[in-house]
Amino acid sequence: MTHPAAVPDRACDTNESLESLVDSLAVYHGTAQADDESAVDPCDTLEQMVREELAAIGEGILDEEERGRLDHLGEWLRQDLVRLQPLLDDRRARQRKSWALAHPASRLCHEGRTLLVNAIGRDPAAPGFALPADPASDLAALLVGLEARGESALTRRALDRYLRLTGDYSQARLLSLYGTCHALSGARRALQRRPAPGQDPEHPARLAESMAECRRFLALAERIAEFRFPPLVIAVGVSGSGKSRFTSGLVARLGAIRVCSDAERRRLYGVPLEASHPQAVPREPAVDIFDEAATERTYQRLARCAGTLLDAGIPACVDATCLKRWQRDLLRQQAEARGLPCLVVSFEADEATLRRRIEKRADRQGIEAEKSLSVLDRQLAEREAFGDEERLHLVHLDTTADNAAETLVDLIEEHVKLG
Repeated sequence: MTHPAAVPDRACDTNESLESLVDSLAVYHGTAQADDESAVDPCDTLEQMVREELAAIGEGILDEEERGRLDHLGEWLRQDLVRLQPLLDDRRARQRKSWALAHPASRLCHEGRTLLVNAIGRDPAAPGFALPADPASDLAALLVGLEARGESALTRRALDRYLRLTGDYSQARLLSLYGTCHALSGARRALQRRPAPGQDPEHPARLAESMAECRRFLALAERIAEFRFPPLVIAVGVSGSGKSRFTSGLVARLGAIRVCSDAERRRLYGVPLEASHPQAVPREPAVDIFDEAATERTYQRLARCAGTLLDAGIPACVDATCLKRWQRDLLRQQAEARGLPCLVVSFEADEATLRRRIEKRADRQGIEAEKSLSVLDRQLAEREAFGDEERLHLVHLDTTADNAAETLVDLIEEHVKLG
């Protein structure tokens, strides 16, 4: 059934595609003027929002079982606020007024359909809408809006792209809190659309429709609040092995958010993420971002980011060569220390295929292939064999096989229960 908000719109002068919207959000959250961090207490704002949304929904729900579920949700929110208060306080300087305030006429469109207004679906009637808040509030509103419309694949793509662009992985720990609040706003909006008795000849049908939508949002709030036991997937392979191509497919299909060594290495050393080939980017002062110290620093960063995602209940996929055992051990420990499942996927292809892929990529990027091929030679010489303990978590994937993408998904689902 088509959601009423997802109808064709042929007069969209302020449309945003998902990619342009996420890019705009990332830039806005990184460059918009910060509000005085002492002006607004994020916990006070969230407590007010929770209190008012729960009260408004409670007045419209007559079913005792649903009231009990609503009370349980409110108690979870209050406990989560206490648990996350240190993080909210640490991030107070990052508070911004909502992107939606600056883009009120925008729409998120996908395949000819308008999915969300003000592009991220923020509710202007929600308590505290005009106050500055953590960027996680905007991101959570977008994710909730997409999920409520059955667009799970877009939800995952949006989160993956935003975190890769911003590097703000600590924000992920706040998404369930803000997401639950925005889902409650959706439930309250549905109740407010109920027609008054006697004023609408279709009152019973419209009343049933608004109540059904309210319940859908409440069910979504409960799903967001429920902690899952996410897996860690460690992608291992040399240049040209297909790691990045195949792990990108895991985002939409399994909801695993990638932590990419290429992006995090560049971020650590101030190399623009959009640079097509970091080895060819001039730097002042010159620094080797691929030396031993830089590599160790990069893997420490990858481990922290992956751990943060796992703490947030989000499946993490580390996309890096992981040629050394210490690198794989460092990453695997992030899952083991939390009692979470881990899968090491070795992406493999014959050497001729590796070289052909690298040459093709170099031609596409307009660069010389020799340097990349020399990197491949070094990687092949330096990679370390998997140890006995690693083999307990290890699967091999032949990326030259016709069904490699489906095989990868099957392997992960077989070895790791997602959700």
